[in-house]
Amino acid sequence: MKFSQHITLKHLLVDNKKHIGLQFYANRALDILVKQLKNVKWNDEFNMYQVPNNKNQLDEIYNTFRGVAWIDSKYFFTNTRSKELDEVFDVDWYRKRIRPSNYKLCPESYLQKLELKKYSNNTVKTYVSLFEDFINYYSTKDIDQINEVDIRDYLKVLIQSKRSNSYINQSINSIKFYYEVVMGMPNRLYRIERPRKHKKLPTVLSKTEIKSLIECTNNLKHRCIVSLLYSSGLRRNELINLKINNIDSSRMLIHVVDAKGNKDRYTILSNNVLNDLREYYKIWKPTSYLFEGRRNNQYSGNSVGKIVSEAATKARIKKKVTPHILRHTFATHLLEIGTDLRHIQLLLGHNSTQTTEIYTHVAKSSFDFIKNPLDL
Repeated sequence: MKFSQHITLKHLLVDNKKHIGLQFYANRALDILVKQLKNVKWNDEFNMYQVPNNKNQLDEIYNTFRGVAWIDSKYFFTNTRSKELDEVFDVDWYRKRIRPSNYKLCPESYLQKLELKKYSNNTVKTYVSLFEDFINYYSTKDIDQINEVDIRDYLKVLIQSKRSNSYINQSINSIKFYYEVVMGMPNRLYRIERPRKHKKLPTVLSKTEIKSLIECTNNLKHRCIVSLLYSSGLRRNELINLKINNIDSSRMLIHVVDAKGNKDRYTILSNNVLNDLREYYKIWKPTSYLFEGRRNNQYSGNSVGKIVSEAATKARIKKKVTPHILRHTFATHLLEIGTDLRHIQLLLGHNSTQTTEIYTHVAKSSFDFIKNPLDL
């Protein structure tokens, strides 16, 4: 059956109580029917009808409009894919913290939702810290008394404090998570504007700098780490999560498992790196992860960053070098030797070529055909 009319259900928060919003184009028949609903009221702020949010009211809506209009509930019943992470949810740091007696702690329901949604432990720490900063800014107000104006004022304070756009966006996410996910009130923050992201071009090293960087590592293990980051375009977390069986020497590929966005992918393996890895394996004898720390534990991300920065210092590279810059450099160098953008996208694990296109702005080959007017 095809309906000419449809009604969209929305979550509304009115006087700190949950309501169901009914949004539809003006229609006399629908107006008559909607007014027959129990406890229905018109809301001037949201420009739609509202009824209390409970199962009986929801059943009544479906029964009243059955055969008359299509009920669109895509904004009302939201299904979010949980992130499939192998790591164990760890909030011991939260329990063991020492905080002043008047310090407002993140609600237990907030932590439970983060665990249910399988957020990474790093994201949990970030969200909890930022959300507690927010609720403690309004120390005399109960969480549910904080309104949209208060949130806007808090964000203004962050802006005036010269906080980065990334910090502000993460703060907004932590606040939205409470009201939208924990409390189920998504309309509350619809009007919060996010700061525009700076469109910065990635820093890229030259091939000479890369060679010097690798040569200035302290030992074979460190050389393998730096070489893999560059030659395979790996993210730092992808590198430390590599298992021994992820290296496919017969096909000269690396299997990246459960990367960003819960995606698996393959990327290329260098012959030179493979030779170094074989020597490294004989000496270090890793048991599970390709790179392990003390007691065969997973190597830390901080250690990887330190290896890269120390090698850059020894190589006298003046740019600030991070593991992610090696990934940028991998993509740019591939583009400069004529690799198709779609292939680079697959190797990096980007969802769209639009993300990968940023490297066209820094690849030297993009400017080779342009003649400098001073040289003409």
